[in-house]
Amino acid sequence: MNIVDRVLYNGNVITLDDRLPRVSALAIVNDRIVAYGSDDDILPLAGINTIRENLNGKTVIPGLTDAHIHWEMTSRALHQVDVFEVADKSIAVDRVAERVAHTPRGNWITGHGWFQDIWPDKAFPTAHDLDSVAPENPVFLRAKSGHAAWVNTAALRLCGITASTTDPEGGQLVRDAAGQPTGILFENAINLVSDYIPALTPEQLADEMLVAQKLALASGLTGFHDFDDPSCLRGLQVLRERDQLALRVVKNINKHWLPAALDMGLRWGFGDEWLRLGGLKIFADGALGPRTAAMIEPYDGEPENYGIVTVEKEEMVELVNRASAAGFPSTIHAIGDRAVHDVLDVYELVRQQESTRGELPSARRHRIEHVQIIHPDDKHRLAELKIIASMQPLHATSDMLAADRYWGKRAQWSYNARLQIDQGVVVAFGSDSPIEPFEPLKGIYAAVTRQRPDGSPGPDGWYPELRLTVDEALRGFTLGPAYAAGMESSLGKLAPGFLADLVVLDRDLYAIPPAEILETQILATMVGGLWRSGSLS
Repeated sequence: MNIVDRVLYNGNVITLDDRLPRVSALAIVNDRIVAYGSDDDILPLAGINTIRENLNGKTVIPGLTDAHIHWEMTSRALHQVDVFEVADKSIAVDRVAERVAHTPRGNWITGHGWFQDIWPDKAFPTAHDLDSVAPENPVFLRAKSGHAAWVNTAALRLCGITASTTDPEGGQLVRDAAGQPTGILFENAINLVSDYIPALTPEQLADEMLVAQKLALASGLTGFHDFDDPSCLRGLQVLRERDQLALRVVKNINKHWLPAALDMGLRWGFGDEWLRLGGLKIFADGALGPRTAAMIEPYDGEPENYGIVTVEKEEMVELVNRASAAGFPSTIHAIGDRAVHDVLDVYELVRQQESTRGELPSARRHRIEHVQIIHPDDKHRLAELKIIASMQPLHATSDMLAADRYWGKRAQWSYNARLQIDQGVVVAFGSDSPIEPFEPLKGIYAAVTRQRPDGSPGPDGWYPELRLTVDEALRGFTLGPAYAAGMESSLGKLAPGFLADLVVLDRDLYAIPPAEILETQILATMVGGLWRSGSLS
């Protein structure tokens, strides 16, 4: 054995390794665990220069990975106007007014997080609501879902959007009775404005990412899978060059940039254990918040609304087949039951092509992002096709009232990780930040209780039969993302040969009432054998 750099002992270490589920001590060399066991097993491995750290009985779990995050959007949202889940439209307008007072005339004002369904009238806002406080600054406020945007007249004018502007494919400009744009943009129509917002330099973005990284580490995150554009990759590379990247990142490739990746001969997993390529990302539909998720039957109370298909099935087949043949799995956003059905059809056809090439499903780890509602006829298909279910437990408790309102009895088939786990599907959990907070303990709490932090909708939670155990939820933030990244031999467990990525907690998640999960404190976070946040003292 090499000289041991660090020994952690006298702890309650949950390894998630079935061979030895709980130990008291870990030995670390460089960035990896080299031994685990009792204090009597591990302490004798320490040499004169070994750092010995007493855990004093504290609980240690494997590092937590957010399997679905928009890292650039999250980083930038920390510096924008905060309209996240404001209780009324007027609050959002007031906050824009505050920013206008300190912003030069003509400069953009951006923000994120409004959600009209929690407002008293539940109505979408308009450009005119913003015009009174921002007549000369273009304003762009992205909805909490990320699938709608609210802009003012100055933004519409600057971007050349008028009554004669046609809806882009897979998008919609909401219009009033006279045909004039109201200032609400759905899906691909968002780009008609967002493309005009000046981009940060990679160095500026990296600086903003440092702020988000500090918060992520403090929340127990040791890695994430990103779904933003290549500008995010540029910022991450700057952090890597500066030796400031302290989170392990899987960077997925949105469909517009697939040809460039294939022309360069890149493949899934290219990179290293800090920054590597993931799969092809496609949006199949919208989201529940703006009622643009593609549905087999219309939304309750909206008989003409079946949502929006953002990429047709035929195009998805071509893209996924092309990516698969070149070495990339795909990861497809599908929220409505029609979108999930179409994506499963796509994967069924692609699996047939892969089989003819002699490729096992484990060689192409295809994912569906969100799987927010599935038709009962499709309930077995992820298992049959060996598709990863990338889901976000916080969406269930955040969206439950909207799901009941717009999906009615169909909601029993929504946000259903229980269904997938029971069939042996690999489930990878995340937050979809900035749509939801990226603190993973909040996700674990939501998965285990099916309740909001205030205890609603009651002591048993929303559809209580869909609750998970703590162990299942923890595996969703550890082993699931590790498998989805092709890193299951180095991430997700605390065992010899695995990376020394771990989180120290002030209590044992397995031994406390579920309500206490939200009270659990992250004491310290280690990534690659180094403490990146907090301390043991």
